[in-house]
Amino acid sequence: MPETRPNPLLTPSPLPYGAPVFQEIRDDDYLPAFREAIAHARAEIRAITDNPEPPTFANTVEALELAAGDLDRIEGIFFNLIEACTNPELDRIAEEVSPLLTQYSMSVLLDEKLFARVKAVWEHRAEYTLDTEAAKLLEETWKSFVRQGANLPPEKKERFAKISEELSLATLKFGQNVLAATNAFTLHLTEESQLEGLPAYVRDMAAAEAASRGESGWTFTLNQPSYGPFLKFSRCRSLRERMWRAYNGKCIGGDLDNAGILRKIVTLRTEKAQLLGYPTYAAYALEERMARKPETVASFLDRLMAASLPAARREVAAIAAFARENGFEEELMPWDFSFWSEKYRKEHYALDEEQLKPYFRLDAVQAAVFDLAGRLYSLRFQPREDLPRYHSDVRVFEVTEASGRFMALLYMDYYPRESKRGGAWMTSFRELTRRGGVEERPFVSIVTNFSKPTADRPSLLTFDEVTTLLHEFGHALHGMLAEGRYKSLTGTNVVRDFVELPSQLMENWAYEPDFLQTFARHWQTGEVIPQAYIDRIVAARNFLAGYAQVRQLQFGLVDMAWHTTQEMAALQGMEAADVVAFEQERLQPAATLPLVPGFAFSPSFNHIFSGGYAAGYYSYKWAEVLEADAFAFFKERGIFSADAAGVFRRELLSKGGSVDADVLYRNFRGRDPEPDALLEKLGLLPENV
Repeated sequence: MPETRPNPLLTPSPLPYGAPVFQEIRDDDYLPAFREAIAHARAEIRAITDNPEPPTFANTVEALELAAGDLDRIEGIFFNLIEACTNPELDRIAEEVSPLLTQYSMSVLLDEKLFARVKAVWEHRAEYTLDTEAAKLLEETWKSFVRQGANLPPEKKERFAKISEELSLATLKFGQNVLAATNAFTLHLTEESQLEGLPAYVRDMAAAEAASRGESGWTFTLNQPSYGPFLKFSRCRSLRERMWRAYNGKCIGGDLDNAGILRKIVTLRTEKAQLLGYPTYAAYALEERMARKPETVASFLDRLMAASLPAARREVAAIAAFARENGFEEELMPWDFSFWSEKYRKEHYALDEEQLKPYFRLDAVQAAVFDLAGRLYSLRFQPREDLPRYHSDVRVFEVTEASGRFMALLYMDYYPRESKRGGAWMTSFRELTRRGGVEERPFVSIVTNFSKPTADRPSLLTFDEVTTLLHEFGHALHGMLAEGRYKSLTGTNVVRDFVELPSQLMENWAYEPDFLQTFARHWQTGEVIPQAYIDRIVAARNFLAGYAQVRQLQFGLVDMAWHTTQEMAALQGMEAADVVAFEQERLQPAATLPLVPGFAFSPSFNHIFSGGYAAGYYSYKWAEVLEADAFAFFKERGIFSADAAGVFRRELLSKGGSVDADVLYRNFRGRDPEPDALLEKLGLLPENV
């Protein structure tokens, strides 16, 4: 007899807090679940549009916000697993599901009867007594319809919907190609002489990788825990170059070429914006961000670049001179920079990554981050081994306040695998909302690619990875401490150039001696990290600050270049070589190292072509200005001040997007941010350079 097993994606979870039943979900559950949830969501929309009562905030705007709850839940599980634990079948399903979801979304946004009801509520908004959160929901709902084509004539609506569908598939395919290209390359070494310069932990990790593949020797991949240390420590220049070219040549040509997909994404985004009356996609996207206009972003990036580029070039020149002094006679190339800068750092700051790593055992760092959240926000983290996980590497924690109030479930997924994309990120399986007067608290996830434990040592973090964990935990706090009624306005649902403030703020604690001394102990001896090491970490904080800032600004400049173009005809004719040339032409004025012909980061730039940062990569630097100014508030009151954290939580973290970002910041700080706060923090103000 055919199986009559209920679909676990369509039945209420029996687990505590309604946690996802990962252990029961099969790949073939997703497609029927999506189809049924979409059908149910369409019925909910019809109930709104067919309501014989006059449109009101409650029966139209609020009802729309709460519609499609099942669909939201299924999407929250499926698309997070596509990023963190995918397989060919899930990728295939994603390609089938994405157009269905886009068609549903556009059918809602282009539904004339629904828009007429929303418009009626908007035009009579002065007649309603709405609190701040409800008024913000009405405003954002109205804008979402207008910005998604609801006011367009019928023929343009049809084209707009088609563009949205094509974009959903193109951005999905772009990310799939990047993951496939990352996994396609390995550097397999069999001679120990080829490992010269690599620390023991790097060799052990490569040996474990080789063993997992049934290979002898050592295998290196393009995942950051493997790639980054190889370029930093390997004394074999030809192998460093080989790794660099593989990493920076991803998706340029070949079966996984992203040039055509990139061109299609940019062309479609440009057409989408122009249909709505905007000259460029950047003009369209930035209207809903703190910066508001491309000209503001251009001025912001130019100001930071003007202050940073001379410093960056001096720093690169100093590294090149140091390399020459140590017998290096070649031109300093991108695959040389990490190697020689690490040696420079070690000599001038007596700071050696291999010396530091033993003090940053992952379990200890995690415990310290949890403890910090306890001191600042009175949060408690209890392991929940009884709750299912989507992969054996994942750990689940129940997060509560000291009062016992449940705040969130936190999923921690630390280690690289072929089914996970590179990088680190925070996401949510479920965001805060209220349904029928019942609060549903968030299910938050932190995903990274840290080194796995080996047979004879635990997972040990580099100092950069310590800051990465703090960064993503800042995002997680934004989600876990959310308050409010409406999902679309809670947690990290804020404008793009504001969302990085809580995460970048948390990175500051990594440089505070009083915090480091609470957890940084040698994993073998138990020795507390020596004060001399802490002094060097603090002293080296701004080592290569100009170079690092320029590198981030370069990403922002290229992002804006792609999204401020108006000439779709030129884009449509682009080949891979043209994509590389486009990028290099924009980078040349801000180059600090030689640009290598034929190589570019755009074809694998997931943030802007597969993620949510299109015309928004500048926001990392924008948010750094905010966090530099915000951390001064904590420094003034004490870095463990629960009172300072209380203000930050009350006025900013808990509010999500229910209040405009600039107002939230002023409510927190009592004023606008100081524009030079970041340059001062990095030592890049003219008097400091």
